[in-house]
Amino acid sequence: MASSDTQTGLDGVIAAAKAHTEKGQAPGRGLPPVHLWNPPHCGEIDIVIKRDGLWFHEGTPIGREALVRLFSTVLRKDPDGYHLVTPVEKMKITVEDAPFIAVRVDRVGETLKFLTNVGDEVEAGPDNAIRVEMDPKTGEPRPYLHVRRGLEALIARPVFYELVELAQERVTPEGPQLGVASNGAWYPVGPVGAHCL
Repeated sequence: MASSDTQTGLDGVIAAAKAHTEKGQAPGRGLPPVHLWNPPHCGEIDIVIKRDGLWFHEGTPIGREALVRLFSTVLRKDPDGYHLVTPVEKMKITVEDAPFIAVRVDRVGETLKFLTNVGDEVEAGPDNAIRVEMDPKTGEPRPYLHVRRGLEALIARPVFYELVELAQERVTPEGPQLGVASNGAWYPVGPVGAHCL
């Protein structure tokens, strides 16, 4: 049987992610150090992360939650797009919007703590900003949370409702804004008086 250093393709991604997750390379989730790996580009793999956060392989949903979480640990955003990365190869995948979804938020003291659909626990703050874009097609807000190294989570609609409920008014150069504070940073979520959703 090949080692994780010599396996390639999808099996190689699975083997590398398992090997490095089990070693506990990073606190919390044992994230592999994908930012330190510089493997050759090996083409594309037919994996699509849909706008709703569901992962598909060759047109079929990946039903195993543990496998999706495993793949998420070796996901990296490079200037040319999103890739699954191992020490020996990187394969481009398609991400329709953000790779993750923020499915929960809790106010703990002065901190907003989020949980993503793949198990990441993220504290909003200077290193993990919240930003809100307006969807050019619908005119509705598209709120995002930075998770790690350029990877973002779309904040799910019910979670964004919670943020709006927590928001307080501030005067900004753009006029009065509703926003939320976390770890000493303040993030606007919409203009005062606007029905954000």
